[in-house]
Amino acid sequence: MSGGLRPGVLFDVDGTLVDTNYLHALAWSRAFRDAGEWAPMNAIHRLVGMGGDQLVPSLLGRPCPAASAARAKRYAELIDDARAFVGAADLLGAVHERGLAVAIASSAPGDELALMLERVGNKGAIDASTTADDVESSKPAPDVFVAAMEAAGIEPSQAVAVGDSVWDIRAARAAGIGCLAVETGGFSQHELNEEGALHVYRDVNELLNQLATSPIALLGR
Repeated sequence: MSGGLRPGVLFDVDGTLVDTNYLHALAWSRAFRDAGEWAPMNAIHRLVGMGGDQLVPSLLGRPCPAASAARAKRYAELIDDARAFVGAADLLGAVHERGLAVAIASSAPGDELALMLERVGNKGAIDASTTADDVESSKPAPDVFVAAMEAAGIEPSQAVAVGDSVWDIRAARAAGIGCLAVETGGFSQHELNEEGALHVYRDVNELLNQLATSPIALLGR
């Protein structure tokens, strides 16, 4: 490894560390209604994990500034229902204790990410965080993962991402790294495997329990 860079793990948050994907789908549904637009809830859910800059054109075929502006207000109405998944804080701590850098790489805006990390706890285990506010394009573009590796001083050849969606896997691949996946975002094991996940776990607690035999255990060796 060069230039003082070290091995590390990049964590997505929504749907991975915190149970929020269905809240995001509902918030976007209400935001579209506020803007005089409509998209079926199942179609919205399938795109959660993208940032709004990609999700809205993918659904409507064009940007919709009114819906994008309304989404934050609608999500704020729901955010109290967000809960961290069992094992999320302990997983961050276990990765940190292995001497690996821990980076948060989220497509969420910075203010929402801060609230989610409060839900997770164990912020002392986190070396750096990158959000949609820090990059030009959100997932599935690689920008968030690339920025997180730079912020945490992670060597890309010794990095792995953890996410819940095909968008995380595609973003990781574009950034030149592998991705472990969890099923808690609503994508199935089959879909995540087909997209190229290194391994699929039921949730972060299962990854924590199998950490010693996971690809994370090979980092730095």
